Amino acid sequence: MDYKESLNLPRTDFPMKANLTKKEPEQLKKWDEMHIYDLIREVSTGRKTYILHDGPPYANGNIHLGTALNKIIKDIVIKSRSMTGYDCVFVPGWDCHGLPIEHQVDKELGEKKAELSQAEKRRLCRVYADKFVDIQREQFKRLGVFGEWDNPYLTMSYDYEATTVEEFGKLYLSGSVYKGKKPVYWCASCKTALAEAEVEYADHSTPSIYVKFPLISDIAAVRPKLAEKKVSIVIWTTTPWTIPANLAIALHEEFEYIAVSFDEDVLILAKDMLDYCIDAFGFRGKSYEILDEFPGAVLEGLKARHPLIDRESLVILAPFVTLDAGTGCVHIAPGHGQEDYEIGMKYGLDNYAPVDADGRFTPDVADFAGEFVFDANDSVNRKLKEVGALLGLVDIEHSYPHCWRCKSPIIFRSTEQWFISMEKNDLRKKALEAVESVRWIPSWGRDRIYGMIENRPDWCISRQRLWGVPITMFYCENCGAHLMTSEIMNHLVSLVRQFGADVWFEREAADLLPPGTLCPECRGTEFHKETNILDVWFDSGVSHAAVLERWPNLRSPSDLYLEGNDQHRGWFHSSLLESVGTRNRAPYRNVLTHGFVVDGEGKKMSKSVGNVIESHQVIDAYGAEILRLWVASADYTDDIRISDEILKRLVEAYRRIRNTSRFILGNLYDFDVASHSLPYGEMEPMDRWALHRLQELIQKVKAAYDSFQFHGAFSALYQFCTVDLSSLYLDVLKDRLYTSRADSRQRRSAQTAMFSIASSLTRLLAPILTFTAEEIWAALPSYEGKAASVHLAQFPDVDAAYTDTELADGWTRMIALKGEIGKVIEAARKNKIIGHSLDACIDLAPPENLRAFLEAHLEELRSLLIVSQMRIVPAAGMSEPAPCPGSDFEGLLIDVTRARGVKCNRCWMYSEAVGGDSEHPGICDRCLENLRA
Repeated sequence: MDYKESLNLPRTDFPMKANLTKKEPEQLKKWDEMHIYDLIREVSTGRKTYILHDGPPYANGNIHLGTALNKIIKDIVIKSRSMTGYDCVFVPGWDCHGLPIEHQVDKELGEKKAELSQAEKRRLCRVYADKFVDIQREQFKRLGVFGEWDNPYLTMSYDYEATTVEEFGKLYLSGSVYKGKKPVYWCASCKTALAEAEVEYADHSTPSIYVKFPLISDIAAVRPKLAEKKVSIVIWTTTPWTIPANLAIALHEEFEYIAVSFDEDVLILAKDMLDYCIDAFGFRGKSYEILDEFPGAVLEGLKARHPLIDRESLVILAPFVTLDAGTGCVHIAPGHGQEDYEIGMKYGLDNYAPVDADGRFTPDVADFAGEFVFDANDSVNRKLKEVGALLGLVDIEHSYPHCWRCKSPIIFRSTEQWFISMEKNDLRKKALEAVESVRWIPSWGRDRIYGMIENRPDWCISRQRLWGVPITMFYCENCGAHLMTSEIMNHLVSLVRQFGADVWFEREAADLLPPGTLCPECRGTEFHKETNILDVWFDSGVSHAAVLERWPNLRSPSDLYLEGNDQHRGWFHSSLLESVGTRNRAPYRNVLTHGFVVDGEGKKMSKSVGNVIESHQVIDAYGAEILRLWVASADYTDDIRISDEILKRLVEAYRRIRNTSRFILGNLYDFDVASHSLPYGEMEPMDRWALHRLQELIQKVKAAYDSFQFHGAFSALYQFCTVDLSSLYLDVLKDRLYTSRADSRQRRSAQTAMFSIASSLTRLLAPILTFTAEEIWAALPSYEGKAASVHLAQFPDVDAAYTDTELADGWTRMIALKGEIGKVIEAARKNKIIGHSLDACIDLAPPENLRAFLEAHLEELRSLLIVSQMRIVPAAGMSEPAPCPGSDFEGLLIDVTRARGVKCNRCWMYSEAVGGDSEHPGICDRCLENLRA
């Protein structure tokens, strides 16, 4: 007789088969139809708010893995906080202005761009940005990210642009903004100034040169030993093209310098660099004599002659001179470096930069006029050699600033720009105080941004481009005075809010000013407009004002800003300075950063290397759920590795979680929550132990989510699924689930526990496995009050009634015993004594301190080991006793023999009662009882 039909086997038609690439789009459609985000908003009404402010990605191109990583982390935060009991509004945003979009539009226009007006070209930029906002929106939604996708913020929206104009006006009217000529990062390729955040460093090869500057002052006045000597100071630089702009030579006042004679030349350089310089000059083996030794301070004020130009070079003192390389004598070109500029201001030097917007020398540099500066390195070196001033030349590779957009090496160039002062109104001091008020995650983020603000120059906010928010400043045609008042600012803000920033480019100055405007300096009535636009980092930096303070369901400061760790010098930085400058506080309470995506070996991804993996490739091959699992499983505080091997391991991890859930759901097919659930006191001990372990899991996972340790949450959930459930609890449970009477207390006990576990586990998984958790939730038995979506539910709370430490201690001991006895069973299997564990009978001869425990839990231990029989016997009655392998159970003897009796055709356990019933001769008495019941 086939007894299979009498078993309570799990459903085999259960639909939990992983076909994510097909199922996820179907689920997205269901969420759209049910307006899932709106429903979450409804059920969250009245809760305490938690605001994660979205840093705007750039609306240019498809999203990449780094962008996907960022949005998924944000989504995990939002979903976990929402399920913890917060009202989590998430307004996604896009950064829509800037050079890349303008460049792309220029490229598409080709020669036609010259025929278009500024306003027409800006409209095309807006269309281009809009296109990629739509593309990226769908790509983010495909990841399972929830948010106000129909109402995002765009930095090019009229309202946002108006707020940007208003924030600039506030800073200007407070005195924090000024226009000045000073060195800034300049990209000759993009023809615009750059901010600190728009500069990245990469290796770059340049010639380092050692150049003689002959002294023309009478050095004998301060160093008599050098009277009537032909003395030169030797400078070192890695930018030969800046030599034409040299105005000074800097020494350190405390360093020891020497005058060393090589034949007729007497050269001044730092004493500690002599040996280094002999090699650099090619003088090794050449005789020399040190004529004098003195501190750098004694040469201050002396003058040298420029080697190429009829101009003096002043000897000055500077604290930034080091002895890391070179001669200890620093070439100073105030128009081509921040430190040079600052020390030049102290000594009254001209801010001289003879280089135009294209990076070419201007006509006043006779020998090199028209040459591109980097190309001019060879020309300058050749000329220095001709005049006998070049002592040494060595090509070196070093870290050099590059434009983050076009990747070209950039220059420092003194130009007239708009700046936000770090000192006016104590912006630097207040910003540093604000940094201390913020929680930085990881904590080293505080030190990083603190150091950046502590040492940064004034913020250059002007750009010589078109696609952005204009610097709304007027100039008097008569006297050149700047014109901006509160009345003018409010008038402009109103215009921009109505017509957008394009109005600045479409109308004349007179049409943008309030009627009757007069110059406050000369009473003039004619004005013209500023042509520069604002730094896009200023655009995004005002989002706290344009979004958090203007959306009715948001607030500022936000609870969290969350971006890659490069944003310490980007969005975190600009947002902080703007908010402190206008509101005297940080725009955020917490800042969390993550690392970058790298390949499986930790290398930066590069198309030329061939190690790039695109997000759509992962989604198309495995589904977005695997991408979410990748994010959650990694420690995002470091760089995050991804490779085919890593993805395959994650697919296997996902399969185990899914199969565990599938097993549980397959065994709940006939479980009615209201009528079949058992009170805790009537449940089997092992089920109560499982519920105790569940409470420990709930506590651990919720704590991990709360502290943003998502890899900790995933690890705990994965371990629970694979170890506590699959390898132990559910494996042991199969016999009870399949062979017990369908409505028996034992089976209902197991189902009660499994339902509670599945319900809690699904909710805890939901922020990570967004699609799968929804699928599991839909398949769970219905009950009164069940949410329509798992994402409308709350995390489970730890139930004290399910916590039983004494019970857990007993099961911990039994599981440890299972592990030790299992080793002996495995040895018996290898020795062919038994095959399957159900073939075994286990005889135990315990020491006295273990006997009572074993007697009380013998049947539970038999179930744990999945053996047919287990007995406690005297040691003398054992045939071949083996000592327990583990020291925790010293004195325990174990004997494994073949089970007595015959194998039951129904439960597969051996029993001496099989054959005792004539009607059912092939089954044991336990199965017989279940059948007849």
